[in-house]
Amino acid sequence: MSNDKKITRRELIENMKTIAAGGALAGTVPWISLLSENVPAAVPASDKVNVGFIGTGSRGKALIRYANNVPAINIAATCDNYEPNFKRGLQIAKGSPKGYKDYRKLLEDKSIDCVIIATPLHLHAQMVLDAFDAGKHVFCEKALTKTIEEAKQVSRAQKKTGLILQTGHQRIFDIRYLKAFEDMKAGKLGKVTQIRAYWHRNGDWRRHVPKPSLERKINWRMYREYSLGLMTELASHHLQVANWFLGSTPEKVMGSGSINYWKDGREVYDNVNVVYRYPGGIHVVYDSLISNKHYGCELQMMGDKGLYELELGKFYSENPPAPAGILRLINDIEHSIFDPVPIAGASWVPENASKYKGEYIVDMHKSRIPNNTLLSLEAFAETVKKGKPVPGMLEHGIDAAVAVILGDKAMVENKIVNFSEELA
Repeated sequence: MSNDKKITRRELIENMKTIAAGGALAGTVPWISLLSENVPAAVPASDKVNVGFIGTGSRGKALIRYANNVPAINIAATCDNYEPNFKRGLQIAKGSPKGYKDYRKLLEDKSIDCVIIATPLHLHAQMVLDAFDAGKHVFCEKALTKTIEEAKQVSRAQKKTGLILQTGHQRIFDIRYLKAFEDMKAGKLGKVTQIRAYWHRNGDWRRHVPKPSLERKINWRMYREYSLGLMTELASHHLQVANWFLGSTPEKVMGSGSINYWKDGREVYDNVNVVYRYPGGIHVVYDSLISNKHYGCELQMMGDKGLYELELGKFYSENPPAPAGILRLINDIEHSIFDPVPIAGASWVPENASKYKGEYIVDMHKSRIPNNTLLSLEAFAETVKKGKPVPGMLEHGIDAAVAVILGDKAMVENKIVNFSEELA
């Protein structure tokens, strides 16, 4: 199957909406209806939403660049209390945004409709709550919260105020994931029994510190006061997908974590392995490390009829199409000549990995698929214009945060953690 098909944005969004409205998905992915088939070249100022950016570090700056390309967004203000980030945020934002060093002052600005929060994790919950108190809608980067109590507080506040809360889980706006979700619901994978996900990098995750007093401010990901490391920064993406596809949340989790390579004073693990048990005995196995990047990042969803590799965007059938005549003949000859004869019977024959290369979930090259972060910001702007939260969007952020928080707890306390007990 070719994956180099040319496709326009109109065709892509129409395809996404068709998928979202299809029998298996009807009503389950309502956020897709927010996307426009055509992005207008210009939007009247009265139709724009005024956005304030809180946090203009590495992720905040990336989100600003995406927001610059969303016609419905006017970047009205940026905020950061670290001078280099403060200046850089104002430089890269289009228009003439106001600059703030105290996010509470930004929240006092009555002209701002909503905020995008991209700060260190430990600040997320309080900033979301303060934004709600100020009557602002919120887009908050993942993980949404650092503790279970914060998750409960944020959930209660959103339900009380009715304001919009969208978390930066952009895979729900990726057509490959949507198509895979549709096909899975239609039975393409068969009975799903396991998800295996991993995120491997090679690097110390540290950033340059101009003076020692800024170590914890700049390298906040290294310290437990501010972050849960690989779980909240990376695993949250894959746990959100697992919750979404399985239509449930974990029952329990066990795991082991360690600092076995970067012994540089950090407090968070550089190597994590966790196993989540979902209803029906389904296991989600996740591991992450930052001392080897060979396998990169992937989420493999396995059923008795097939397997997804969702980051790659491919499907592998358990019963792949037979090779063409001559190839089959060659294959048969090779196996009759070279295959070992098991001494103790067939049960001892090793099961080698399949060499079947699979097929693409969506028939187009990945370079032609619009950026899912850009689409998520477009949808956020449209949600704000409508003034009504999208059903289920709160749970995507809350449930993913809870999963990674309790996964970390299982490793730290070296025990099986039951979700029902922790959430009681």
